[in-house]
Amino acid sequence: MPQIDLGWFQIDPWLIAVVAIGLAAFLAVTIIWGIRAHRRQATTGREELLGKTAIVRTALKPEGTVFHEGEIWTAVLDKGRAEPGEEVLITKFKGLKLFVTKE
Repeated sequence: MPQIDLGWFQIDPWLIAVVAIGLAAFLAVTIIWGIRAHRRQATTGREELLGKTAIVRTALKPEGTVFHEGEIWTAVLDKGRAEPGEEVLITKFKGLKLFVTKE
């Protein structure tokens, strides 16, 4: 029966250390990012619109339409008149109608 050289089956201790440190660093970064993601408040829907700016599409006198992040909304201006291309600030919403003010 032939003898097996056990030197072929040894793993360098430095390789084990490098792989262990790399794995620990990867897990630490992944856990930190996961914790940060869970702490952040999710903002979606109409509630996200408050305080944002929109571009007037059709004149607001006081009602018209505005463009915000790829969507066209019906809007009511609080006072005065806003011409197409002007920026307005979204102050509140009711149903699918935005209430805006000039900046």
